[in-house]
Amino acid sequence: MKKIILLLLLCSVATAALFANNDNERGYHIEIKLDGYAKDTLFIAYHFGDKQYIKDTLLRQPSGLFVFKGEEKLECGVYLVVMRPDNNYFQILVSDNEQRFSLDCNKDKPTESIKFSSAPDNKLFYEYLNYLGAKRPLADTLRAQIDRMSEEGKKKILQDKLDKLNKEVENYQAEMVTKHAGTLTASIIKANLPFVTPEFDGATEEEKQIKKWRYTRDHYFDNLDVTDPCMLRTPFLFQRIDYFVQKLHVQHPDSISIAVDKVLEKVRPSEETFKFYLIHYLNYYARSNIVGMDAVYVHIVDKYYSTGQAPWTEADQLKKIIDNANTLRPILVGKIAPDIKLQKRDGTPFSLHEVDSEYTILYFWRHDCGHCKKSTPVLKEFYEKFKDKGVKIVAVCAKFTDEVPKCWEYVDEFKLDNWIQAVDPYHRSRFSTIYDLKSTPQIFVLDRKKEILSKKIGAEQLEELMNKIIEMKQKQSHN
Repeated sequence: MKKIILLLLLCSVATAALFANNDNERGYHIEIKLDGYAKDTLFIAYHFGDKQYIKDTLLRQPSGLFVFKGEEKLECGVYLVVMRPDNNYFQILVSDNEQRFSLDCNKDKPTESIKFSSAPDNKLFYEYLNYLGAKRPLADTLRAQIDRMSEEGKKKILQDKLDKLNKEVENYQAEMVTKHAGTLTASIIKANLPFVTPEFDGATEEEKQIKKWRYTRDHYFDNLDVTDPCMLRTPFLFQRIDYFVQKLHVQHPDSISIAVDKVLEKVRPSEETFKFYLIHYLNYYARSNIVGMDAVYVHIVDKYYSTGQAPWTEADQLKKIIDNANTLRPILVGKIAPDIKLQKRDGTPFSLHEVDSEYTILYFWRHDCGHCKKSTPVLKEFYEKFKDKGVKIVAVCAKFTDEVPKCWEYVDEFKLDNWIQAVDPYHRSRFSTIYDLKSTPQIFVLDRKKEILSKKIGAEQLEELMNKIIEMKQKQSHN
């Protein structure tokens, strides 16, 4: 595999220089001089998770400078100096030790022209960016020449040059990390360095792939100190953590829950980072449209929110979160569907668990639901294809008392008598609460044991899903 020069996942930027740091002075004070910038306002933004937020709006001072200041210490990280009207920007570093400095640069070429005063970390950062900026075109040229070259001998010469250039950059990065340990610049460089994966000689190709995947997963954070609170305000932390959860783990609720736990335990020493990711994952899996991922939400609530590990959550909000998890827990994929007592059109009582079938499609609907009117014909077509394969449909009209007769009018209109049609006129079974019916239609796919195989999917997805379920069952029976 060709090596390429590792470039930071940072936009080309230029930053400001700060005032002399003084331990006797509190807060932050950053003076910015922008040559060629005619506007009277400037924005300061910062990275936070996967987004950027405006921190302050600066007005040009009579001196022509823009001053970014505050009485309290500024949270460390990578900040953006954003220029009007096109929102072009360059970046500056703010560390615990570098809160008062000044900078001077040209608005059109900030990276190349920037000069700092009393900001050694920022100066170092831009030395690094300019070094990479000088090496990048050389690497791009060599790669383009290699791609065009057909003669193997000449191609090897070009590749050797590229390898030498890569090695030069790697050595420079290693020297920066070692020589300037403790600076935010060194931490950023190290965080973006790759780790060397063993070749795993003697293994088959398939075994190598598995071993490399496991090694990558186990050593993924070797160079990235996620406990450093400064990393939360960088442009790469969120992407890196998201890749770890979404790409390096099987996308199954159990595996994802383990990945989320690993992340939260790693970032726990940084209180703000822990809070950010705990809230992020709670909300992310609460909103997930992927079948079964609500189990991750329940896991997060049970392990962290129910045990007092989210003390910032207000009492009423915490109660809602826990109540929601308690509602979802019995209807997670893999659970036995809660039994509910219903009645047929003639008043005959029956329960869901009494339905004798290899597969049960539990379908909640309403006669005045627009989406139901679109889903019902699709479900009817599906049933005709699968009724001889052990599939039955239990269709529950989610209407009560005097609206129930309209349910039967709907059944007659769509000619659905060959389904098991059911109602619960006085909601004695509490099925809408038990099955979390915030909207209709809702579909649950159950096996013979009434275990939930899938849920809350569209009627148009049922045929493909059921074919896969039946195919999987046949394979298991043959093994």
